[in-house]
Amino acid sequence: MIFTIIIFLLVLSLLVFAHELGHFWTAKKFGVGAPEFGFGFPPRIFGLQLIRDNHLQPISQTENLAVDVETATDGVVLEKITVTTKEVDVVVPTKRWRFIRGNREITEEDEKYGTVYSLNWIPLGGFVKIKGQDGENQNDRNSFSARPIYQRFLILVAGVLMNIILAMALLSFGFMIGLPQNTDNVRPGGTLEAKKVQIMEVMPGSPAEKAGFQVGDQIVSINDQTVSSESDVQNALGSKAGVEMAINIKRYSENQSIKVTPQILAETNRGGIGVALTASAIVHYPWYQALWEGSKTAILLFWAIIVAFYELIRGLIVGHSVAGAIAGPVGIATLTGQVARMGLAYLLQFTALLSLNLAVINFLPIPALDGGRALFLLFEKIKGRPVKKELENALHNIFFVLLILLIVWVTIKDVLKFF
Repeated sequence: MIFTIIIFLLVLSLLVFAHELGHFWTAKKFGVGAPEFGFGFPPRIFGLQLIRDNHLQPISQTENLAVDVETATDGVVLEKITVTTKEVDVVVPTKRWRFIRGNREITEEDEKYGTVYSLNWIPLGGFVKIKGQDGENQNDRNSFSARPIYQRFLILVAGVLMNIILAMALLSFGFMIGLPQNTDNVRPGGTLEAKKVQIMEVMPGSPAEKAGFQVGDQIVSINDQTVSSESDVQNALGSKAGVEMAINIKRYSENQSIKVTPQILAETNRGGIGVALTASAIVHYPWYQALWEGSKTAILLFWAIIVAFYELIRGLIVGHSVAGAIAGPVGIATLTGQVARMGLAYLLQFTALLSLNLAVINFLPIPALDGGRALFLLFEKIKGRPVKKELENALHNIFFVLLILLIVWVTIKDVLKFF
């Protein structure tokens, strides 16, 4: 349990920190004030400000004021030079750190020195405070609300883009060290190792479902005979309808033996247990190819998640139950711990998937999310004037409460499911 909590907090912190870093970096590039950028959530432990300043530094300067030429009687020419030295001041840029202790409020005086980079007690990602994001300080040039619409839109979308970039980086690094992949999808140049056969679907009411097989189980052997391909499994079960078989599987990092009796399947007219199989392996690519494969895979997954959300929302509209298709913090934490026990490659893949999910969810056109704020910018562009801030802030607050209630509901279902 402790291992699961630690890994989940690390993964969540990385995802949220990357998202907020996107907002922060873009805001700074456009000259928008950011009073505080924090790692973790308040209360604050301490904060630092990088103060860039100038000071005058005196230097000595020598000048030739006069030159007198004299000719001596022996033909020697003498020069008499009058020299003076004076001090002048030059401007020298300096950098220094300013320390802020404890959880006190960031004042206007503090803001004059720039962004406070804070370390906070609650280790859940991070946050950024952007000046004027809630409509205040409209007359200040460095306020979010005073910037052009396109700049405000880019600041909002930067968090989503950062999560996509993070997923690309994780998958690219993963393909360098080796990621699990279906052997049918391996590109030329890829190197395969640790081939295995996994269950990708369990048919309802099948012998496999009744025996307790799950999606993701790796079939290691059947009656102590090692299998390394789908055909090995099919040949081992095809003529054994009605005969009890001992199938050794690997689930996450644990080995198990499950007894199951194959039956004649209508689809093949041969013995089987009612599962769909896939052959996978750990796939490595050269670094230059891994960058391309990782980036491409991230984009394909991003689109697949968008389609999945569309299907989820459509199912919700027509009255289908979606409770089993979503997971809250407890469910995600449990899955993170299970995936982490499978190895670093699987954790990288899962973290990239979570990052892309966070990107999609955050840009849904729902008030309180980045997508909802972008929607208000679209209304402002169409109407030629912004929506009243009182109305916009009220909608953000209402939907924020609704989202919290949704998270609580999903969390309760996760607890009942996993515990």
